[in-house]
Amino acid sequence: MPTAAAYTPSLLGFTAEDDLDTVINWGLGADSTAYLARMLTDPAAHGIDLDRTVVLYMATGSEWPETRLLVDEFMLPLLRENGVRFVQLARNGHLQADGFTILDDSRHPEQLFARGPWTLWDDQESVGTVPQVAGTRKCSLWAKGDVGDWWLKQVFGGRPFRQIMGFNADEEGRRFGDQVTSKMPGRTGEFPLVSWGWGRQQVEDYLLKRFGVHWPKSYCTFCCFPTSMGALAAHMERMRSHPDIAGQVLRLEYTAMSLNPNAKLYGRKTLLELFDPTQPRDRACLEAFERELDMPWALYRVRRLFLLSEDGRRRPVKRSTERVDLGRPQQLARRLTSISARHHVEAEHDPVYGRTRAWARPRAQSWPMAEELFATAPARVINKQDKNFEQEWHALTAGSAAQLPLV
Repeated sequence: MPTAAAYTPSLLGFTAEDDLDTVINWGLGADSTAYLARMLTDPAAHGIDLDRTVVLYMATGSEWPETRLLVDEFMLPLLRENGVRFVQLARNGHLQADGFTILDDSRHPEQLFARGPWTLWDDQESVGTVPQVAGTRKCSLWAKGDVGDWWLKQVFGGRPFRQIMGFNADEEGRRFGDQVTSKMPGRTGEFPLVSWGWGRQQVEDYLLKRFGVHWPKSYCTFCCFPTSMGALAAHMERMRSHPDIAGQVLRLEYTAMSLNPNAKLYGRKTLLELFDPTQPRDRACLEAFERELDMPWALYRVRRLFLLSEDGRRRPVKRSTERVDLGRPQQLARRLTSISARHHVEAEHDPVYGRTRAWARPRAQSWPMAEELFATAPARVINKQDKNFEQEWHALTAGSAAQLPLV
């Protein structure tokens, strides 16, 4: 059984291999899997010297079970049979300074590591948020890009190498984006599926013919992008096939929305509203969600600052989250409702799943502004405050005391 060995950028436990010149990124999904499977039928014909090649996998920690099963059944035996060097990586913590972990580095891999010491789920849950639909895919860069780049810098140190990416021919934009944004010294990106003219349909057809199975999309169970990928219906079917996973993701979203009503998993839509309690399979997911909520809850104080820079541009929002109390949801709800009533502040209560929320300082209409709320939620969120928050909070809110003296 392979064991995980932890390393940090300042304390390296391995030596760069001078003859390594090719890296194949493998995200476990259909595209990169199809490339790997076809290439391994005749590596030399595809310009690959396996002695000088490594397959790189970054464990996000929340891959769908069927993807992991397919990898174990079909691809790991193929890697072992061909003696392919397979390196599995993960993060140690939220910050790059926390370091990264080599979960396994082997030419005879026996298992796919589902997670490392710190995962994207851990990161989102600990601060009470969900991935954001708008903007760049920061979650992917955090969980995959940063991890892979760390390993590449240690091993190559600026030496020339080529990195093979599994973008298909329908993803010309991703190929272009990779070429524009990648600044690693010595790196040359290659996109064989694009060169072959293989779009998603050709990829799926090849894998079906090769292995006799449909290879599903690879993405985190709590990914926010199925809506933008046009795959929401298929995503919901996946959820219904794994009600326990659906329950966990519903809890993640519910917790995030307790602390920030705008933290809907799909931008304008919540995962919760996509389930119909009158349908048996949907009801199973909602029942799993209720089981997930059966845990200690906390009463949180959440403050946010919406500040402007000196030239009038909006700065990134700053947040402070503080756990005020711990208990059962009903007990915490009674406390917050009682104090809110005494100070003539309306408390919002969800009679179905138990959340209670009261705005001590509602958000204004324009920047700069501050908001403050108290909310009950599952006790998975840690105390966390952005740098210089208290100083800037007091500078903006001086003379306007909070209405709820809970802390």
